[in-house]
Amino acid sequence: MNLDDTLVALADPTRRAILQRLSRGEARVTEVAEPFDISLNSVSKHIRILERAELVKRRVVGREHFLAFNPAPMESAAEWIERHRTFWTQRLDALEAALRAEDAVAAAKEKSRQAPQKRSKK
Repeated sequence: MNLDDTLVALADPTRRAILQRLSRGEARVTEVAEPFDISLNSVSKHIRILERAELVKRRVVGREHFLAFNPAPMESAAEWIERHRTFWTQRLDALEAALRAEDAVAAAKEKSRQAPQKRSKK
């Protein structure tokens, strides 16, 4: 399973639409191609990219080609994305806390500089 192939396959709206259709169940190649306003050859190229990413499995019965959705590569990609989202969320939360602490220190210094000036005016 290759993450790059999965992400490339998911990057195209036509391929995502094909996967959405196949998520409802197995279908013939011609059934998958029917709703698209592109040639069968173009749809076949999209299907090959999905097959390379292992998101689609093909079953041949005589002259009929049936396609089925394989969610495993998408699940692996989602796990990878979640790991990296968690990592960066933690890093960004730490950065935000550090910046807030710096702002609080700067505000306290400014307040302490202004306080003696106000007393001396009395």
